[in-house]
Amino acid sequence: MNSIAKNINDIRKRIENTSNGKKVTLIAVTKTFSADCAKQAIDIGISDIAESKIQEAIPKFEALSNSLNGINKHFIGHLQSNKAKKAVLNFDLIQSLDSIDLAKDINRHAKDIGKVQKCLIELKVSTEATKSGASKEKVNEIYDYCVANCPNVLICGIMTIAPYFDDKELVRPYFKLAYNVFENIKKIKNDGNFNILSMGMSDDFEIAIQEGSNMVRVGTAIFGERNYDK
Repeated sequence: MNSIAKNINDIRKRIENTSNGKKVTLIAVTKTFSADCAKQAIDIGISDIAESKIQEAIPKFEALSNSLNGINKHFIGHLQSNKAKKAVLNFDLIQSLDSIDLAKDINRHAKDIGKVQKCLIELKVSTEATKSGASKEKVNEIYDYCVANCPNVLICGIMTIAPYFDDKELVRPYFKLAYNVFENIKKIKNDGNFNILSMGMSDDFEIAIQEGSNMVRVGTAIFGERNYDK
C-alpha cells in the first residue's frame, strides 16, 4: 500500500471513530499537488477533490481527463469575479461564495450554460486579515438574496476556515460559531437543500466533526509535502 492510500485509510478510520455514525464527506484537497497524486487518491476511492486556484486546476483536470468521471470537484479558494465564469464551467461546488456581487456573477454565468451552480457561503470566523469570507450577518443577506434573485445558484450550506492554533482545542469555539450560524439558517428557512457544513482540515478535522461538520477538507495529511513532479 502506498503512502497516499495508507493516509486516506487512516483518515477514514479517524473520521469513523469521531463521527458516531454520521455521514462525513472526505474531500482530498489536491491544490499544490500533482495530477498523479490526485489520480492515486481517486483510484482508491476518493470521490471529492478540491482546488483553490483556477489557473492550477484547469490543466490538472485536463491531465486527469477520464479519471474525473463521477468525481465531485470543489473550488475552495477566494474567487474573484473575473474568474467566476471558469469556476462555473469547471467545478461542481463552489465553497467560497462571500458576497452578493459574486453571487450575481456566478448566477449570470451559470444561466448562460443552463446550469444551476451549487455553492456554499463562506463564513469568516477568524479576525485574520488574510482570511476571506462573510460575517455571520452577511451570510444571511447573501442567502436571502440568492434565494430571491439567483435561480441559477443553489445555496447548499456553509464553509469556514478556523484560525490556526498549536493547541487544537482553541479552534472549538470557532467551529461552534459556524455550526450555530448553519443551524439557524437551516431551521428558520426550512431549506432541504441547505445541508452541508464544510469545516475542518488536516490539523483539526476531528474537532470540526465533533462540533457538527459533515464535510472535511484534507490535503497535507493525505499527500504530505507538496510535489508537482511525482
